[in-house]
Amino acid sequence: MTPAIVSDIEIPAQVPETKATPASKASTPKLFSLEGKTVAITGGARGLGITLAIAVVEAGGSVACLDILDEPSQVEWAQLNKIATSNNSSVSYRKCDVTNETSVESVMQAIAADADKAGAPFWGAIACAGIQQQMAAIDYPAADFDRILKVNVTGVFNTCKYAARALRERKSPGSIVIISSMSGNIANRGLSCTAYNSSKAAVQQMARSVAQEWGQWSIRVNTLSPGYIRTAMTDQLLEENPEVEKTWMAGALLGRLGAPEDFKAPAV
Repeated sequence: MTPAIVSDIEIPAQVPETKATPASKASTPKLFSLEGKTVAITGGARGLGITLAIAVVEAGGSVACLDILDEPSQVEWAQLNKIATSNNSSVSYRKCDVTNETSVESVMQAIAADADKAGAPFWGAIACAGIQQQMAAIDYPAADFDRILKVNVTGVFNTCKYAARALRERKSPGSIVIISSMSGNIANRGLSCTAYNSSKAAVQQMARSVAQEWGQWSIRVNTLSPGYIRTAMTDQLLEENPEVEKTWMAGALLGRLGAPEDFKAPAV
C-alpha cells in the first residue's frame, strides 16, 4: 500500500518528544565560568602555559602550575598573581617532571586534595608541557627522538591519566585539554622537526582514545592545535633560522604570527 501523503499544515505544531540530553540552561558567560574550580597546568612556568593560567583565573578559577623549572618567570608570575588576587582565586606552583610518573601522580593527588580543602574542587588539567628540536630526519639520533616523545607523549599521558583518576575518585565531571599543534597534521614549511611533529600527531590520537574511554565518567578530553605562535621557544628557533620567519610570514593570512593570548578563550 502506498503511504498517505500528509501536508505540513496537517501536522500539529508541537515539539516532538525526544530522548536527547537537554541543553544547559546556563547563560553563555556562565558556561565559560570556572568559578569555584581548580585546574592544573603543565608547562605553566612561562609562555603559553602561564598565559593559559591567566585565562583560567580570569574566568574565575584557581590554578596549579607545574613545570620542570625550579621557579616560574617572575614577570609573568607577578601578573598572574595580580589577576588572581583581584578575582579571589588562588595560584600555586610546583616543580614536576611530567616524564616521572610517580611525581605526576603525587602532585596531582596533592593538587586535588588542596582544591577540596579550599572549596574549589579539582576540575581537570591543561597538558601544555612540551619540547622542540630542529634537525634533519636523516641525522636525527634515536636518543633525541625518544627524549622528545617521552616529554611530548608520555608526559602528556601521565598528566591526563592522573588528572582523570583524581576526577573519577571524586565522582566528579571534568575537562582535560591537550595542547597539540598543527604540526600533528602538516609538515612545517622550512622546518625539519620529525620527532616533534610525530609527537603532536600522537597526542591527537591519544585524546580521541581516552575521550571515548572517560566519557562514561563525564570527563571531556579535547586538543588545541596552535599554528606558529610567538613564545620564548619559537623566538630562539627563529633567531637561529631567520629565513624561517620569512617563510612563515608569507603564509600568515592575518599578517602576523599567533600569540599565546589567542588561545585563552579556546582553552577555557
